[in-house]
Amino acid sequence: MKTIQPINIWNNGANESATILNLTCINDNLFDSAIFYFQLFSDLLIVLSNGNLTMNLPDYSTDWGSNDAAYNWAATQLGLTITGEYLPPVPPAPIEPIIE
Repeated sequence: MKTIQPINIWNNGANESATILNLTCINDNLFDSAIFYFQLFSDLLIVLSNGNLTMNLPDYSTDWGSNDAAYNWAATQLGLTITGEYLPPVPPAPIEPIIE
């Protein structure tokens, strides 16, 4: 998952701000095309938009060095700007009782 510059999305009668992009490859023929499922989330991980993107030649490559190439391609297709890696919130450590 990646963080993105916030974009407004109409959701259930109100503008919501999408700040997170998730991308999953749902089909790859390992030759000349791949289909990706994307989701745009709010800060609270509420899905605001989703859909499929199909990558064909010449964008498709079998020698990608990392998933970042697919994320960058998807962001370009969707008109998004990636700002970094998504880091899920870490719950606070439990407070240990003081035993006297």
